Amino acid sequence: MVEGLGEDEQRAWQGLLAVMLVGIPQVERTFRAHGLVHIEYGLLEALTARPLRLSDLAAVGNVSISRLSHRVSKLVDRGYVRLKPDANDGRASVAEITDEGRAVIAAIAPHHAKALREVLFDHLSPEQTAALADAMQVVGTELGACLDGRPPGEERPA
Repeated sequence: MVEGLGEDEQRAWQGLLAVMLVGIPQVERTFRAHGLVHIEYGLLEALTARPLRLSDLAAVGNVSISRLSHRVSKLVDRGYVRLKPDANDGRASVAEITDEGRAVIAAIAPHHAKALREVLFDHLSPEQTAALADAMQVVGTELGACLDGRPPGEERPA
């Protein structure tokens, strides 16, 4: 037990730890089978919506530019992503998912969703899922890791 936490805080923390330590590795198996790590899968998934400037992709993936550069290079080498100059700013690059990248996401997505449901959502009522979503968006947004519905690059309201 973490001294100083209330009973509900303890229960929430213990549940979160269980999800992180037991559940997340189960979910990660869905994309590791395709040679991807969590961050790479997330970057590809983000790019399925539209091409993104690397700085915006870093914000979506909640990674530093240097870590993003390393991961994107691996995705480019595998043929899943291509980089092109930003039409509005020649100093910036835009990442775009390739057909091969879309194919790997399409192959993984049903297994990924199934694993997420088995690990998390199948154990919750729709009301609990909505409450969890609300709570995690608040926490993630406060940590700077969620865009809270904003497009990449848009500042969070004060």
